Amino acid sequence: MPAPSPKPRSLPARELMLSLSSQLGGGTLLGVGIWVTVDGKSFLDIFGALSSSVLQVVNVSYFLIVIGAILLVIGFLGCCGAQKESKCLLMMFFSVLLIIFIAEIAAAVVALVYTSLAETLLTAVVTPLLKEKYGTDKTLTQIWNVTMNEVNCCGLNNYTDFTDSPWYKEHKTYPEPCCKDKQPCNSTIAAESEVPGCFHQILEEIKTNAGVVGGVAAGIAALEIASMAVSMYLYCKLDQK
Repeated sequence: MPAPSPKPRSLPARELMLSLSSQLGGGTLLGVGIWVTVDGKSFLDIFGALSSSVLQVVNVSYFLIVIGAILLVIGFLGCCGAQKESKCLLMMFFSVLLIIFIAEIAAAVVALVYTSLAETLLTAVVTPLLKEKYGTDKTLTQIWNVTMNEVNCCGLNNYTDFTDSPWYKEHKTYPEPCCKDKQPCNSTIAAESEVPGCFHQILEEIKTNAGVVGGVAAGIAALEIASMAVSMYLYCKLDQK
């Protein structure tokens, strides 16, 4: 009688952990990177043409997208190395994860630094931008109008941010949200309306986004450490065979 064909070996827990942890981390980073990229662009539209320093925040999101895609791919590498008991693949998996882990720490430091500078950058850049372009730059004007209407705020600090702006010079009035839609929106009505600036709302949104990204990154880092530990454990076990 012919020998029965061997049953296909089921995927053990160690291989599943290597594969799923990397792919879960990669998928999460990919999603967060896309989210921050889209949300970050909305902030840049509000702020206009900011300095290259502020643009680094959006660049970090592209970094997350790239790292997420790489993690998705190397998840298969780790699984294959564990299943085939290949020391070369396991060491390659460990090395790539270690490089990514170090790069993520560097990216986190960059994000924290620029988040801490958000208050200074907003005050120094956005107010002059409103005085220079509000009323002439259609995109910036429209986005600020929508923002002020939805958030119920006026300018970055208050209505005086629009003083001497192209809009004020042409119409001799402030934007309607600064006067709670009372007409005409002059300095007297704007001062009496006491509509708060958008500064704190925008800053809080930026800090919230940074906090969410930081929390997700910490979880991903834990998964990566676990994956590296498992891969090194399997590598050492193969040495004992």
